[in-house]
Amino acid sequence: MTENVIIVGSGPAGYTAALYTARANLEPLVIEGFAWGGLLQQTTDVENYPGFPEGIMGPEMMQHFRDQAARFGAKLETDDATRIELSSDGELHKVWVGDQVHTARSVILAMGAQHRKLGVPGEEELAGRGVSYCATCDAAFFRGAPTIIVGGGDSAMEEAMFLAKFASSVAIVHRRDEFRASKIMLERARALENIEWITPYVVEEFSSDGDSRSLGVAQLRNTRDGSRRELPVTGAFIAIGHEPQSQLVQGQVEIDAAGYVVTQGRSTLTSVPGVFAAGDLVDHTYRQAVTAAGSGCQAALDAEWYLRDTPFPLEAEAEGAASASV
Repeated sequence: MTENVIIVGSGPAGYTAALYTARANLEPLVIEGFAWGGLLQQTTDVENYPGFPEGIMGPEMMQHFRDQAARFGAKLETDDATRIELSSDGELHKVWVGDQVHTARSVILAMGAQHRKLGVPGEEELAGRGVSYCATCDAAFFRGAPTIIVGGGDSAMEEAMFLAKFASSVAIVHRRDEFRASKIMLERARALENIEWITPYVVEEFSSDGDSRSLGVAQLRNTRDGSRRELPVTGAFIAIGHEPQSQLVQGQVEIDAAGYVVTQGRSTLTSVPGVFAAGDLVDHTYRQAVTAAGSGCQAALDAEWYLRDTPFPLEAEAEGAASASV
């Protein structure tokens, strides 16, 4: 069976695209993956998504997204896409799940991005319990608390400035004395009294405070002389970049130097006709659930309009041949 649209990915962008295409009677197939729900499955309280005045847990929110898409007829396949073959010459696109191949007239790519991690002891264990990757999402949970930002680019400065509105102190930890951040961002961060600078240091380990299972200490190492420093903290924010999950389509659609899929103008159309991309897979800047959901809506509408306006001559020829043989 040829699908009208296959959606690869299942975060806010993927499920919103599924909702809109399902309500357009396109019966989308969603290859949602084993770890469906995207990064919000790893998030605790979500307080900045409109419509939830009391906040909501990340996994619960994604269950709502999933249920709503399914209610209108989205077909969910809880498995990982293992291969994608996109066509630029009018043939059908193909998506493999293991040995099974699905064909589609259009594809929406919504594989998202993963936070780049430090890979140090305690990071995984304390994720969501002091270790975070988004100050915009979680800063309000650290009012009056000592915190650190790990990173040296514009994103780290932006995270630090936002966090400084809530935390008692923000220590920016960076492996070099020089920063990759732009001059204006550095000047803005340096102007805030509760931001301090710890260089040249790297984090070697995160550990709990001993009385609970939450973050209590960051173990630091000086990259110049090897000396070590123990820094009591309640919150640690890792701001060393993102890794778009574009591996399955590399070499098939235009991808920029950072690995993000490139879209045309204000649309979600990629360099391949009938292939659209949404969410964190294309977003260098905002990376919020609400912006991802919005781009999922755009991708669904773009796909709907594409299917409405595009003839599929190969299928028409096949149908004509079948009729002639009767």
